[in-house]
Amino acid sequence: MKISENETVNFEETAPLDSRFFAPQPVPWRVQFGALSHRGNVRHNNEDHFAVIRRKRSREVLLTNMPPDDLALRDDESYVMIVADGMGGAAFGELASRLALKAADELVGSAGYWITQLHEIGTRQTQDRIQAYADVIHQTLLEYGHLDPRLSGMGTTLTCAHVLGDDVIIAHVGDSRAYHFHGGQIQQITRDQTLAQELLDAGMPREATVRFRHILTNCLGGDARAVQMDVYHLRLDEGDALLLCSDGLSDLLDDPELAQVLEFYATAQGACERLLRMALDRGGKDNITVVVGRFQAAADRAAAVESQRDLDAAYGGN
Repeated sequence: MKISENETVNFEETAPLDSRFFAPQPVPWRVQFGALSHRGNVRHNNEDHFAVIRRKRSREVLLTNMPPDDLALRDDESYVMIVADGMGGAAFGELASRLALKAADELVGSAGYWITQLHEIGTRQTQDRIQAYADVIHQTLLEYGHLDPRLSGMGTTLTCAHVLGDDVIIAHVGDSRAYHFHGGQIQQITRDQTLAQELLDAGMPREATVRFRHILTNCLGGDARAVQMDVYHLRLDEGDALLLCSDGLSDLLDDPELAQVLEFYATAQGACERLLRMALDRGGKDNITVVVGRFQAAADRAAAVESQRDLDAAYGGN
């Protein structure tokens, strides 16, 4: 409704302004991470790279005559988990995955603004921004190949989970994977971008597709002119975990085994150590990388959740 100059709008005194004009503040998690990467039992070098990054946006009041509590806003925090599995032979796959992670970090860090809460940017904008980053990384790897013929064809997968409060945005290319552990069950969030997966989707029996499972249909770099980044969204709940890994792990362990380890091990690092050991014991034919994030209630989380529910009930979720 358009408001004319001689009209006024009245608010109930008891209606918190932030409940009407601002999205709720993200409720804090107590987060723990674990990560390991190993060359495996066969390969001579490790072409995988990983990173776990905490992004923090702080505010400091320098001068004010406001009551202290009015400006006592919590610092915004978000977390990024990334796994990249390079390819290209010798040290070139290692270089590709390293360059991809480095470029991704620099692109996000140099952006004019970045998000710590999902409401700050729409779904379409999120997808467009992620695809734009992927295009830049893809072109960067292709340019290295043009400058040095030895690097031609090098490429990498990239699977990234950006945790924004209860929301998780997952960006994915290739056949590394992201899993969501919830309520004792595990779900693969990403879809393998491989010839084997396309044949499965077309109805071919799984046993007939095994020999095609490492043929990527999409990657950063490589021989393709363009890359397509898949984007997924999920919500976290108390006790959930995120697992990112390269195919050196997922080729050797099935979903029930992954879930059992995440259920049994209380610490993220302990779960990573167990998963790596299981993969090595089963041959470790490829590089193995695993990153786990666990999300438990912070001390004030229950009160904050209940307070937000009260606001939603009182003001219709607006």
